Amino acid sequence: MKLPIICPSCDHTLHVSQMKCPDCKTEVNGNYELPVLLKLARDEQEFILNFFLSSGSIKEMAKQAELSYPTMRNKMDDLIEKIKRLNS
Repeated sequence: MKLPIICPSCDHTLHVSQMKCPDCKTEVNGNYELPVLLKLARDEQEFILNFFLSSGSIKEMAKQAELSYPTMRNKMDDLIEKIKRLNS
């Protein structure tokens, strides 16, 4: 099941308010922000995972996606800027 990160009513970022242990049934309640990586869209999360799995090689990612290096570099730069905005 996909973790919802955006409110379906107003489009704001959702916060975590409850977590539960499936083994002992302990519940933790509060108002916690999602980690920055979970605030990203699924395709952006997959991009970061692919970057990691390609040992940080944008050249390798471009090759696998059949895109030019500059196109992949631009995608990376855009994602870096988005993460900076979300993290500030």
